[in-house]
Amino acid sequence: MTQNEALDILKTGANVFLTGEPGSGKTYTINQYVSYLHSHGIEPAITASTGIAATHIGGMTVHSWSGIGIKNRLSKAELSNITNNDYVSKRVGKAKVLIIDEISMLPPETLQMIDSICREIKKAKQPFGGLQVVLVGDFFQLPPVKKRVTQEYSQENLFEEAPGKFAYESATWRQAEFATCYLTEQHRQDDPDFLKLLNKIRSNSFDDLSLSHIKKRQMDISLAPAQAPKLYSHNFDVDQVNDRELSKIDQEAHFFPMTTRGHEALVAVMKKGCLSPESLFLKIGASIMFTKNNAKEGYVNGTLGIVEGFDNDTELPIVKLRNGRKITVSEADWTVEEDGKVKGRLTQLPLRLAWAITVHKSQGISLDEAVIDLSKVFEFGQGYVALSRVRRLAGIYILGWNDRAFKVDEEVLKKDLELRNDSQAVQKLFANISKIELKKMHDSFLIFCGGVLRTLELKPKKHKKSFKH
Repeated sequence: MTQNEALDILKTGANVFLTGEPGSGKTYTINQYVSYLHSHGIEPAITASTGIAATHIGGMTVHSWSGIGIKNRLSKAELSNITNNDYVSKRVGKAKVLIIDEISMLPPETLQMIDSICREIKKAKQPFGGLQVVLVGDFFQLPPVKKRVTQEYSQENLFEEAPGKFAYESATWRQAEFATCYLTEQHRQDDPDFLKLLNKIRSNSFDDLSLSHIKKRQMDISLAPAQAPKLYSHNFDVDQVNDRELSKIDQEAHFFPMTTRGHEALVAVMKKGCLSPESLFLKIGASIMFTKNNAKEGYVNGTLGIVEGFDNDTELPIVKLRNGRKITVSEADWTVEEDGKVKGRLTQLPLRLAWAITVHKSQGISLDEAVIDLSKVFEFGQGYVALSRVRRLAGIYILGWNDRAFKVDEEVLKKDLELRNDSQAVQKLFANISKIELKKMHDSFLIFCGGVLRTLELKPKKHKKSFKH
């Protein structure tokens, strides 16, 4: 399915699961839809399954939005407490469109809790209380982290059976009847051999030919490009590399502490999700990566550079990008808003040391090159995520791998075939709808949302709170 076809389906107000391979344009498509809604006076609720993803999109976690917080089970009493919270009730009550990014990392029971809260607050029996829900993600990427459930929670759990591992295994997913939009275009990788390799991993058909391509990119770390970021599966390895490399530089260290504002528990969650560290030490010559998008300044999340100096007056770092451009980097804010008010704010330089990062924190970024160590991969999808961050096979330098590195979950593979078939069926269905009828459907949904109809359909304008990585 193309991005434009998916956009036409989104505009009808149908519940949608937007998926596709890394680089297929999921983020771009959602950005277009959000801009379209904004241009008609509609404010969608933009959320994500994790703090990291939430900081990428400039929204909040769906846990905060729905009021469930850190809960992994919900009793009737807890449901009542949440739905009687004025902030949550007002936020959910006025919402017409809910977007949830990185759905692969959202446990099924959490999706069920969100559904229950929306139904209760909106006093409606339809899934999610009649909200349009748009789920975005790729189940071949990192799965949910399952939390241990205590006995007292399970005694009063609203849901009789504990669902499976993935969101699509919940009763809520089935009831919401999501139209699958499986994007098939590729906008990140343009290397045919590399795309074949990634597809081999994605289809669990990684063979000797695939391995031969990997072996050609294998090398000792001493021979890998020093400036290329290194991806590891464990935080310990990342911290060790970054600390060691920074200590090698015989220069004065400049310290940049993060400042915060807001409730302690909220700030703690935001810190875990923020790609910039709480304590940032930089030296001239340090390898860094930008952790935020800023089109005006000319960098995006994932842009690499080297600290070339520090401003004499402000002491802010001067970073030289790969293209030779120099930027004096100012502080940036990561915020969580509620009812138009900032409830939590982190202020820090949009930088992190980039000799190494974890595969988990690499989700959502694109790299020209990377040194990748898959020797300690412990989860299906980690190897696939790491490799697919890089644009071309020539930009990959492999240090090692284990038996799980090039495998994906068989259960997800089976589900993926089903999702592709569902998407084709949806595509055929909408292909038979005339443009006039489709426009009527679009207008009807805008009216339902309380939006403003335009006599002339203009190109959607960009909005500050667009969904972005």
